[in-house]
Amino acid sequence: MAAAHGHLSDGDSAPLPFQHAVDALLRARVRHEVELDPTPPPKRLAPHAYALEATVVVDGDELADGRLVLLYDPAGPEAWHGTFRLVTLVRAELEPEMAADPLLPEVSWSWLTGALDTHGAGFAEPSGTVSRSSSHYFGGLAGREDSTQIEIRASWTPREGTGGVPDVAAHLAGWCDLLCTSAGLPPVTDGGGPRAVVPLPNRRGPQQSR
Repeated sequence: MAAAHGHLSDGDSAPLPFQHAVDALLRARVRHEVELDPTPPPKRLAPHAYALEATVVVDGDELADGRLVLLYDPAGPEAWHGTFRLVTLVRAELEPEMAADPLLPEVSWSWLTGALDTHGAGFAEPSGTVSRSSSHYFGGLAGREDSTQIEIRASWTPREGTGGVPDVAAHLAGWCDLLCTSAGLPPVTDGGGPRAVVPLPNRRGPQQSR
């Protein structure tokens, strides 16, 4: 299992619920295929924010990447129905023919909600998009294989627990499962067999270096 590392940019000036939530993120342990690093958060989405970027790496190959942002607004924006909000972007490559699969968006969205449910990460007000795009190369790039990328953008409100702080470690674990599923990795087991997940066939191999 890997753990996140980093620190709060606003230090002790951040409200305690937000500090506790970030501390829980930094202590959380996730699947060893996921490499986590802090990254500068957006500054206009909420008064307080913390962000992590992640890459799924297997045998030195990058299979998927993403970003998770924890937002906190003590005023509790009406659209959030809470004081915390999680925002994410996940990207992975698929085989070109998968772009035509009519089930791709629904199945991909179920990877997110299913992963959160599996980890007991209560949530509300989910919203997002699933996009697919194809790249075809010509001229000097004609030697490259055509590629198809899936992109999942989503946000949701984590249910708050003791002291108004959500179990962000569970949400992080669920998000990392989403990354790994998008990368085509099998679900981990908890001693009672593999976790349920809806797969898509014909997953692309390692991404080409950019």
